[in-house]
Amino acid sequence: MNHVKPDGLDSARLGQYLRHYAEGFAQTPVVHRLSGGQSNPTYRIEAGGRCYALRTKPAPAALLLPSAHQIEREYRVLEALSETDVPVPKVHHLCVDEAVIGRAFYLMDFVPGRVFVDPCLPAVEASVRAALFDDMNRVIAALHRVDWVALGLSDYGKPGAYLARQIARWSRQYRASETERIEAMDQLIDWLPRALPPEDLTTLVHGDFRLDNLVFDADRPIITAVLDWELSTLGSPLADFAYHCCVWHFPAGLYRGLSGVPHPTGIPQEAEYRRLYTARSGHNADEHWDYYIAYNFFRMAAIVQGILKRSLEGTAAAANAEAFGRGARRLAEMGWARVEQICAARG
Repeated sequence: MNHVKPDGLDSARLGQYLRHYAEGFAQTPVVHRLSGGQSNPTYRIEAGGRCYALRTKPAPAALLLPSAHQIEREYRVLEALSETDVPVPKVHHLCVDEAVIGRAFYLMDFVPGRVFVDPCLPAVEASVRAALFDDMNRVIAALHRVDWVALGLSDYGKPGAYLARQIARWSRQYRASETERIEAMDQLIDWLPRALPPEDLTTLVHGDFRLDNLVFDADRPIITAVLDWELSTLGSPLADFAYHCCVWHFPAGLYRGLSGVPHPTGIPQEAEYRRLYTARSGHNADEHWDYYIAYNFFRMAAIVQGILKRSLEGTAAAANAEAFGRGARRLAEMGWARVEQICAARG
C-alpha cells in the first residue's frame, strides 16, 4: 500500500520512526492534513487510539526564507511553558533529521476543543463573547508575566532594542520576498526605525496571538491551548499585545477584523480591553499605542508578502495563500495612514 501523501509525507515511515518516542505507533498512523495556517503545515495523527498533532517545516526546505519556520524554537518554548499558567499542548518529540519525512517536525498532543475564526463570534451569546475575550486577555497577560529566566529561556532572544531588531528583520524578509514596489511599505521601512519609542520592558512574546491560534474548552469559555509559536521570542509585550489588538483595526473583510461592522454585543471596546490588560500584566498599554499599531501593520504586511512569494514559488502551506498574500499592499497603506495620524497629532 502506498502511504505517501500528496505533499510527500510518508505515514508508514513516520510511524516506524515515532514508535520509539510516543505511544500508539506500533502500526502505520492515520494522517490528516489540517486546514488553515499559512506557514508550517500541521497534521492530525491518529495512532493507537490516541490523537496527536504533527507540525512540520514546509517542503522543500531549500526554498525557505532565512530565519523563517524555526519549529525547533516552537518545540523549545512549548516544552518550557508546560508547567506555567499559559496553556500549551504537551510535546513529545522533535526531529531535525530531514531524512525521516523530508523536513524537520515535532509531535505534540492534539488538543480537542473549539477554535473560532470570526472575531465577531456570531454563533455564541453575548455573555459568552465577553467571557471568551476576557480569557484571551487573561492568557496574554499571563504570558507577559512569565519568568523567562527561570524557564531557561535567557537565550531565547536578546533583551532590549526589540523593535529596532524586528523592524530590521522584517524589512529584510520583505525585501527578500518583494514581488512589486509598495510605496507605503518603503515609507514605513524608512520612518519606523527613526521614530522608535523608548523600550524598557522585555518579556516572552508569542508573536501571533490571535483568536484562531487558540483552542477553547468545548463547554467553557476557557483557553486550553495556545498554538503557533513560530514567531515567539523575547521582546516587547506592548508590541505583542498591540498585534493581538489589531483585530479592532482590521476591516471585517481583511484578516478577520472588527472594524467597519456593528460592534458585537459582549465584545469590549479596545480601550476597555487595554485597561484590563494593563491591570493584569502591569504593563501600560496606552503609551505610544499608535506607534505599536503602525508597526504591526508593517510587520503583518511583511509576513503576508512572504506568503505571497511562497505561493508564487509553489511552496505555500495553504491553498488560499496567494489571495491572502495580495493583502500586503493594503496593510502597508493602513500602517502608513496611522503614521500620518501620528505626525498630524504632533503638529
